Amino acid sequence: MNDNQLLRYSRHILLPQIGYEGQEKLVNSHALIVGAGGLGSPVALYLAAGGVGKLTICDFDNVDLTNLQRQIIHTTASVGINKAVSAQQAIYEINPDVEVNTICGKSSEEAFEALAAEADVVIDCSDNFATRYVLNRVCVKLSKPLVSGAAINFEGQVTVFDMRSEESPCYHCLFPDLGAEEGLRCAESGVFAPLVGIIGTTQAAEAMKLLMGMGTSLQGRLLLLDVQAMEWRSIKLARDLACKVCGG
Repeated sequence: MNDNQLLRYSRHILLPQIGYEGQEKLVNSHALIVGAGGLGSPVALYLAAGGVGKLTICDFDNVDLTNLQRQIIHTTASVGINKAVSAQQAIYEINPDVEVNTICGKSSEEAFEALAAEADVVIDCSDNFATRYVLNRVCVKLSKPLVSGAAINFEGQVTVFDMRSEESPCYHCLFPDLGAEEGLRCAESGVFAPLVGIIGTTQAAEAMKLLMGMGTSLQGRLLLLDVQAMEWRSIKLARDLACKVCGG
C-alpha cells in the first residue's frame, strides 16, 4: 500500500483484528457482486470504501426513477444508465484506487463460472431464484464462498455458504429448486428502503471478514430480520444429505 492508502484505510489498520496485514489482504482481493440494486448498492459502496482492490459488478438493468428510493449508489442523473456502469462511476468518486469491472448483459451459467473463478468471494445481491440457483451451483463447483442476501416488504435474510468447509450447506439445501418458484419482486410488493441497506451492509461485512479470514462468518446460520419489530432471529442450518447440488 502507498502512503495515501495507508491514510485512507488508517481506521481499519488501527483495529488490532485487522491491522496492516488484514488491510493488505483486502487491497489484494477480488469480489464478484451480482446485482447493483438495493442490496448491491451498500455492498459495492462499503467494499470500495473499505479497500477491496478489485470489484466485478454484474447487472443488465438500467437505473429507473423507482429505484432511487433505496438503491443508494445511483443518483437522479443515473436514470437510464446501466446499473453496473452507474455503480462504477459512484465508486470511482469514493475510491479511485479500486479497479471496477462491469458486466452489463445477462450472464449464462458458464459466464458466471468464469467470473467466479477469478474472484475470492461471490456476493449474491440478485432478486430472483434463477440467478441464486445458478450462483449456488457455480460456487459449489468452484468451492467459492457465497454471501447470500434477500429483502422484500419489511423482512430480510442473510447467510454465508462456504463450500471450502465440509460442514457448510449450500443454497439448494436451504431452498431446494422445485422448478416453480417465482418469488416476490419489489415492483409487485414493495420494499422498505432502509431494509436493503441493513441486509446489504451485513453482506458487505461478511464478505470483508471472509476476505481477511477474520472473525466467525454466518456459515451454518441464517439471520432473519423483521424490521417493523426490529428483531433479528438466528436459525442454524445443516447440510441436506440428499442435496442434488452439494451432495450432502
